[in-house]
Amino acid sequence: MRHGDKQNNLGRKSAHREAMLGNMACALIKHKRISTTVAKAKALRKYVEPLITKAKDDTTHSRRIIFSYLSDKEAVTELFRDVTQKISDRPGGYTRILKTGTRLGDSAEMCIIELVDFNENMLSAKADVKAKTTRRSRKSPKTAADEATTTVEKKPAAKTAKKKVEGAEKAKTKAKTEEVIEPVTEEEVSEDLQKEKE
Repeated sequence: MRHGDKQNNLGRKSAHREAMLGNMACALIKHKRISTTVAKAKALRKYVEPLITKAKDDTTHSRRIIFSYLSDKEAVTELFRDVTQKISDRPGGYTRILKTGTRLGDSAEMCIIELVDFNENMLSAKADVKAKTTRRSRKSPKTAADEATTTVEKKPAAKTAKKKVEGAEKAKTKAKTEEVIEPVTEEEVSEDLQKEKE
């Protein structure tokens, strides 16, 4: 029984699994993006994110610890030189998994795992996002503080204006119904009957 066994063995013995994850971590650090299956990507994320956190502290001890996992001098150098510079202010969540569909041969779920701060397309798209505007506003965009104060001031006025509009609509409908339902006298009825006979 596998109660509470959270580790995905990936169909491999432990030595094979550790070697595979170490090689994939080296490839991810060097190339910043690799294509793999979703199961391997999730296992790699659990493997590489603690290493990146450890790399924020650039000491000989942390370099030796990370080298024991990666066994690749170039990957360790790249991690401490380039990657930690970009992720220094990020508190975790250094990787992103983007699903790409299924593999043709065995229909395995495929994905791309990448380092978040190295995807230039998403970073540029995030910078180009315009200030949020409403459809009804035709004024020039204001600062967030100005908008907050004006909305707070306008809320009571908007409620009273809404009540006034509703009251005016009720009065109009009441006037229309009164116009339609006017009492008819007997004389008017008799005159209408005489006109119809003629």
